[in-house]
Amino acid sequence: GHDYVVFFRGCLPCCTVILLVLFELALAQYEHLDTPRIQLRLAGDKRKHNEGRVEVFYNNEWGTVCDDDFTIHAAQVVCRELGYLEAISWSPSSKYGKGQGPIWFDNLHCTGKEKTLALCPSNGIGVSDCKHSEDVGVVCSDKRIPGFKFVNTLPNHNLDIQVEDVRIRAILSSYRKRIPVTEGYVEVKDGGKWKQICNTEWTQLDSRVICGMFGFPGERKYNARVYKMFARRRKPTYWDYAVNCTGNEAHLSSCKLGQASSLKLNGTCAGGLPVVVSCVPGRDFAPTSMTGFRKAFRQEQPLVRLRGGAIVGEGRVEVLKNGEWGTICDDSWSLLSATVVCRELGFGTAIEALSGGRLGQGMGPVHMNEVQCTGFEKSITECVFNKEALGCSHEEDAAVRCNVPSMGFQQSLRLSGGRNPYEGRVEVLVERNGSLVWGTVCSESWGTMEAMVVCRQLGLGFASNAFQETWYWPGEVSADNVVMSGVRCSGTEMSLSHCLHHGAHLSCAKGGGRNAAGVSCSETAPDLVLNPQVVEQTTYMEDRPMFMLQCAHEEDCLSSTANQVPANSYRRLLRFSSQIHNNGQSDFRPKAGRHSWVWHDCHRHYHSMEVFTLYDLFSLNGTKVAEGHKASFCLEDSECDEGIEKRYECANFGDQGITVGCWDTYRHDIDCQWVDITDIKPGDYIFQIVINPNYEVPESDYTNNILKCRCRYDGHRVWMYSCHNGKTSQLFVLVSHFNVDNQII
Repeated sequence: GHDYVVFFRGCLPCCTVILLVLFELALAQYEHLDTPRIQLRLAGDKRKHNEGRVEVFYNNEWGTVCDDDFTIHAAQVVCRELGYLEAISWSPSSKYGKGQGPIWFDNLHCTGKEKTLALCPSNGIGVSDCKHSEDVGVVCSDKRIPGFKFVNTLPNHNLDIQVEDVRIRAILSSYRKRIPVTEGYVEVKDGGKWKQICNTEWTQLDSRVICGMFGFPGERKYNARVYKMFARRRKPTYWDYAVNCTGNEAHLSSCKLGQASSLKLNGTCAGGLPVVVSCVPGRDFAPTSMTGFRKAFRQEQPLVRLRGGAIVGEGRVEVLKNGEWGTICDDSWSLLSATVVCRELGFGTAIEALSGGRLGQGMGPVHMNEVQCTGFEKSITECVFNKEALGCSHEEDAAVRCNVPSMGFQQSLRLSGGRNPYEGRVEVLVERNGSLVWGTVCSESWGTMEAMVVCRQLGLGFASNAFQETWYWPGEVSADNVVMSGVRCSGTEMSLSHCLHHGAHLSCAKGGGRNAAGVSCSETAPDLVLNPQVVEQTTYMEDRPMFMLQCAHEEDCLSSTANQVPANSYRRLLRFSSQIHNNGQSDFRPKAGRHSWVWHDCHRHYHSMEVFTLYDLFSLNGTKVAEGHKASFCLEDSECDEGIEKRYECANFGDQGITVGCWDTYRHDIDCQWVDITDIKPGDYIFQIVINPNYEVPESDYTNNILKCRCRYDGHRVWMYSCHNGKTSQLFVLVSHFNVDNQII
């Protein structure tokens, strides 16, 4: 033991206190020596890095923990031992799959304050009557313990290291100025210093994991000769460990770690060099040439897409099958399957596999269920899955969040003057006279699409408002401080600089002081989607006399030729119902407040949005032949999914909107729910409905705001068929495949 020498002056009670302290120190030291030395990891079919089956490494073998008597206190000990701030929850009955090997702990009774799971009272290590169907799992918080240092005490343990402790450092001058960085040394931060890894035990599978971590779908070969020359000029500082990955890991923290056998005592790498990786960026992140534009490639129709995500690399997973987009049920949805989707779409490994329709609910069929991937598939469609989706609803739609390359976009944009970090005046960092300065954006033509790009670029979610006046926010902004004008975005750009704008030749008549552009952002947004089946099933034709259409005529719901016809004439109307679902994550509310709604005396109702939907009829060559529009005289919850209560009702000047999980039905028999086809000839047409056409209200996905149908009119009857949501669908394929008899083939 240790000899403790204590110098003190005083009475007997002082001696007693000091003896008690010495006894506790000795007891703690004894307990530490007697405590089994274990290592923990989270494994199994997990959807995030900070969750999984609790596995224990002891006696050179990985095993599990039984769920008997397990509590949140035990989960707290597990999470803190792994470096997480706290435990969120725990799960019994092998939620993350059955483990293998011994069950090391059973009947754990932790207080939550133990420094290691091995200090919790239990039956004894290795003493258990459980089966692996009782393996316990935990979910830890995303936040790490500040300054947490992983201590390597066991061979072949897992390295618990966060991505901020790893980097790809560009070495060659040709790569230093490129964004993103795709090639260079793999470096690990250890003891405050960046160190290289000896490459004698490094494999292509290790490179695959590193590239995936940094948002790249794959790796490629590089010119090793150049790096040999560089290593001779500058002596590397090597890390003590070697990494051994299977290639399926979503993060370096899941790879095995061992002592680097090739390192000599003098710190050199015997017969080797520092590890270099060269990653292949996805199409959206490929470095552009000096000319500033990319070559145009012929793109095949993708089989997978993401919808409903706020930022690049996240969204609900949708799959194309038989010309129709559908979703994936979240049964057995895992980080491994999510990573296959991410790599297929040109991103890196998956950060998270989301379930329960977390990023909004889709429409149409559920194409895949119980997806099981090996991790090396080129497409999610190559994975094993159950074609039967019985019991699956869109409430179980699977989604992903992927690692994407760091492009540095956030450093060139900021919000100022707002009441919180999610709102403010938009300011852009630009170069002026050889120095970088912050300036404002002209608000002329500034709208929802531009605000969407700003919120995405800053990682703040969706736009909730686009402001053309920001004088009420604090901060001195001069009218001549405008650095960007004429901004026009499609809404899908990753950076405001990617949008069309005036460049160096600024033009802003209003000035950029009081009228500088501003935004407010939100983590959630609504998503309106039309039900195509309802349109098909309710379409019919009606001849209606003009004297019954006076109110509709006042609201411009008839074609222009109705202005010159007598009151006893008839108008031929193409009538239908439209059922508009809110499948997003927040309620759809009209942009205008109740105080500014417009009263229409003829119909005796308020309009909260003057144009809520557009109805158009096109010839097969794309020429518009008839049109209609619908003002939102009543946005309300007609019906809701089970368990969801209606919140909006128009009666008695009530609040207008559509609740998440509810739908608003515009019946075929109400005014303006039609297209006036009096003047068109019999034939085949394309019918189109567009919701929220002017993007007045921000949504998470505008691509599904369009519905297109085939329409046949023979002069006496009308048919609507092949209705599909989205800007592109099999409809256009159908239009281009006619035989001589004008029949679809």
